Amino acid sequence: MLNRRILRVKAFQNLYAFEQCKASNYNLSRDFIKESFQPDLNSMEVQDKAALNREAELALSIFEKNLDNTKAIDAADASPKVKQVVKEAIVQYRNANKKDQEFLLKNMVTSAERIPQLYLLAIELLQAFAAHVGREHEKKRKLAGESSVEFAGELNLYNNQVIKKLRNSPSYQAALARNNVNLEDVELEIKEWFRDYIKPSEEYQAYLKISNPSLEQDLEATEDLLKKILFKNEVILNHFSEKDLNWTENKSVVRSLAAKVLKNAVQAEESGEGGLPEIAMNWEEDKEFFQNIFNFTIEKDQENRELIAQKTKNWDIDRLAFTDKVIISMAITEMQLFPSIPVKVSINEYIDISKTYSTPKSKQFVNGLLDVMSRELTEQGKIRKSGRGLLDNK
Repeated sequence: MLNRRILRVKAFQNLYAFEQCKASNYNLSRDFIKESFQPDLNSMEVQDKAALNREAELALSIFEKNLDNTKAIDAADASPKVKQVVKEAIVQYRNANKKDQEFLLKNMVTSAERIPQLYLLAIELLQAFAAHVGREHEKKRKLAGESSVEFAGELNLYNNQVIKKLRNSPSYQAALARNNVNLEDVELEIKEWFRDYIKPSEEYQAYLKISNPSLEQDLEATEDLLKKILFKNEVILNHFSEKDLNWTENKSVVRSLAAKVLKNAVQAEESGEGGLPEIAMNWEEDKEFFQNIFNFTIEKDQENRELIAQKTKNWDIDRLAFTDKVIISMAITEMQLFPSIPVKVSINEYIDISKTYSTPKSKQFVNGLLDVMSRELTEQGKIRKSGRGLLDNK
C-alpha cells in the first residue's frame, strides 16, 4: 500500500527531476541569447563581432539577474534588441519549466495510479501459468489416449484453489476490466517462461509432489511462485518495467499488494468475493497531499532557497548537495503549508529520505538545519499547526 512516506519519496524524485529540467531549460535559454547575437551571414553589411559579443554578454547578465522580475528589464541600460531577446529567453524558460512541471506531476500521479494494474498483472501471470498447465495436460491426454499416465500432483497449479477463487470472483474480473489488464502482448512468452523458469524451479517441483494440497498449501505455492520467481526473474521483471517507467520504485509495493490479493482470496467468504487491496486507505486525500507537496515546493522555491541561504551563510547555496536542497525545501514547505502534520513527523520523514537518497553526512545536516528552522519559523508565526498537528508542534 502507498503510504505517505512512499508518496514523499516519489514527490522528491520528481522534484529532483524537475530541478534537472530547470537547469537544462536555463542552458537552452542562454544558448538562445548567444545565438541571437551571432553574425548574420546573409547580411551584406559588415558585422561587428566584438559589439555583438558585448551585447550577448550584457543580455546574459540581464537574463540571470531578472529571471523572476521581467519588469526590471525595461529599466536596464541596454539596447532595445538586448531587452527584447532577454524577455523572449525568459518567456521560453518559464514556459519550458511549466510544461515540465505539468508533465512530471501527471506522470507522478499516473505512476501511482497504475499500481493496481501492475499487481493484477502479476496475478494474471499466475493465472496464465495455471491455464498453461491445464492445456498441456489436455494435449497430452488426447495424444496418449487411454495409455496416458498421470502423476498425483501434475494438475496442482491448474487446480490451485487460490487461483480458482480469484478466477471466479466477479470483483476480480471487474478489476481486470477496469484497469485494462491483459496478457495479449506476452501470449507467446507464457509457454517459454513456464518451461524455463517455473517448471524447473525448486518451489514448483516441491509443489508437484504434494497429493491433494490444502488451501494453505496452495496459498504457499502461489506466494512462492510470486515472490521467489516472478519478482526475482530479470526476464519477467523486464515486462513490468516496460509498462512502468517508475518500476524500480514501485516494485516492492506491487509485490506486497499482489501477495495481499492472494491472502485475501483465502480469507474470502464462500461466495468467493475476496477484497482487492487499495493503493491507499484514502487515495483521494493522499493524492491531494501528493500533488500539493510537489506543486507547493516548486512555488516556494525562491523563498525556501533564501531561508536555506540564511542558515548556511558559511556555505554557498549552490555547493550544498543537490538532493539536500530538494529535501530541505520539501520539509520547509510541508511544515508551513500542511497544518495537520506534526513538525516532528515532517522532520523525521525527510531525515529518513536523506539517509537513502543523499550523502552519508546528510542525515546530521538535514536534522540540524530543520530543527533550527522549525523553531524559528514557529516563533515567527510561519508554522501554525491545527488538529492532530497541534499536539506535536514542539
